[in-house]
Amino acid sequence: MGIQERRIREKAERRATILDAARTLLFKEGISGTSVHQIAKMTELSVGTIYLYFRSKEEIFATLQEEGLDILKRMAEDAGKEGATPTEKLIKMAESYFEFSSEQKKYFDIFNYFISAPKVIFPPPLKLKIDAHGKKILGLVEKVIESGIASGEFNEVVPKVFALSFWGTMHGLIQFRKFEATLMKKGDFSRIYTHTAAYFINGICKKPTPPAWKSLSV
Repeated sequence: MGIQERRIREKAERRATILDAARTLLFKEGISGTSVHQIAKMTELSVGTIYLYFRSKEEIFATLQEEGLDILKRMAEDAGKEGATPTEKLIKMAESYFEFSSEQKKYFDIFNYFISAPKVIFPPPLKLKIDAHGKKILGLVEKVIESGIASGEFNEVVPKVFALSFWGTMHGLIQFRKFEATLMKKGDFSRIYTHTAAYFINGICKKPTPPAWKSLSV
């Protein structure tokens, strides 16, 4: 490995270390209790070095969200290719979010933290950047809905509104997974999640097929 390649790898590793430290401090201290100085101390880097990579702690957390959203977009794109019909594609995309919440938990927890925050934390330029990534994912859902309307499978709806409602519903349901060992002792939460997605989608289907709720036990 040449000097240039080594430097590139070292920079990438240092950047990842900074992001990991910021994530750890966020869940321990909260965003108001986390500072660049604390991140520097945890990573054993100088404050000046941190600023070579990021201009502020807000930019660090925005970067974490953007990275996670890019991963989720790829997963949603792949899932959307698996279904044969618009309904199946939407279900597959919902399942990809469930998989993301497990397989990429460190990113999902970041999303959840900021979505649950009582107020917007990021300055407008960073918020716009983050939202741009989120809109790409919603755009994938919108295209599937539009194709379903065009083919006659779905009733006329506003794709953007339905996409946001659909994704919000699935995100909210994931929060109930923490009760899997109590409220749903006998239930398979992943199946409940998929059934809920199908039930929601049925709301716009011209020929709905209700999920087999009786096959589930909770």
